[in-house]
Amino acid sequence: MRDAVIAESTAQAQSLWRLRETIPEASREEGLLYRHDISLAVSRIPEFVALAGAALERAWPGVRIICFGHLGDGNLHYNCFVPGRRRDDPAAREATDVNRLVLDIVRDFGGSFSAEHGIGQAKRGALAQYKSALELGIMRELKRTFDPLNIMNPGKVLPDESRE
Repeated sequence: MRDAVIAESTAQAQSLWRLRETIPEASREEGLLYRHDISLAVSRIPEFVALAGAALERAWPGVRIICFGHLGDGNLHYNCFVPGRRRDDPAAREATDVNRLVLDIVRDFGGSFSAEHGIGQAKRGALAQYKSALELGIMRELKRTFDPLNIMNPGKVLPDESRE
């Protein structure tokens, strides 16, 4: 980590929150952003940031990383701009290479590919890739327990068992 700021007053805290809340809007102006909502052990965050940044730079020289979040609980928004990739390019939007590189490192650090924002439809493929058959089985059993009629968002989070 290169820099950190801790608010020393309520006014400073409000100012920092205002800055934090404008990051996504400012990012949209930059171009195509590969977003990651990850979690790691707090003690491993500096090592992860250094290693992931170096790996991304080797793969895509000039990559720009915007990393912010909840350092106190290990949740990070680890986002990347890859030079030359634009939001209006469907191939760049559908590319999984950046996500795979980052999420493989998160896995190697014992972290989670999904933190506060959950799985949703966008991360269903990652769920199948980064969770074991046992973990998926437990998730399905919990789903059946709490939703025996499968009426709450059927097929929206857990991947189809036939695809595993």
